[in-house]
Amino acid sequence: MVALIFSLSVHESAHAWTSNYFGDDLARLQGRISLNPMAHVDPIGTLLFPAMAFFTGAPLIGWAKPTPVNPFRWRNKRVANFWVSIAGVICNFIIAIVAGVILRILLATNVVGLGLGRYGLGAEATSHSLIAEGAVELLMIFFTLNIALGVFNLIPIPPLDGSKVLQSILPASFEPGFEALERFGFILLILAMFTGVFRLIFGIVMPIAMRILFIGA
Repeated sequence: MVALIFSLSVHESAHAWTSNYFGDDLARLQGRISLNPMAHVDPIGTLLFPAMAFFTGAPLIGWAKPTPVNPFRWRNKRVANFWVSIAGVICNFIIAIVAGVILRILLATNVVGLGLGRYGLGAEATSHSLIAEGAVELLMIFFTLNIALGVFNLIPIPPLDGSKVLQSILPASFEPGFEALERFGFILLILAMFTGVFRLIFGIVMPIAMRILFIGA
């Protein structure tokens, strides 16, 4: 929960900061350029659903309070739409990279060893120190969670960021189609979850990410 709430707060704050950079101060005026979780926590999406997943073993579904934007105030709307949409994803990948670099440093100093984890490879503390074990577990959670958040949000299904990124890249003639698709976005997300589309995507992405993290180790 600590990793999830922090990662979602960084993600939404990045959207707010980037939107403000392009001339829209709506999110900034609502206090959304902040790492304070209270500015971003959604009681259902950030607390209830993740808690249910933790206690029941169900698939993790979570979200933060959406960052409000006013596209009419953006300078160069299509460019702004791209960077505002992808800003949160970039920050998730940055968090994953930082966690990965720290893990590699711990690996080089023999604080961490390699073991078999959920995705084939994993890190585990080489000592029985509770601090070392807790640090390794938290870093692995930050790494895998933020890779998952970044990849998930890049999926081009409304209202995920990937749909806005794709919309900003494609010609303007596609915009009516995207607007029509937004009405069915939530249904498409549910279908993708229960038909195993997300499981397939993460089943490919996560082992690759783990092998990149520990390549040469």
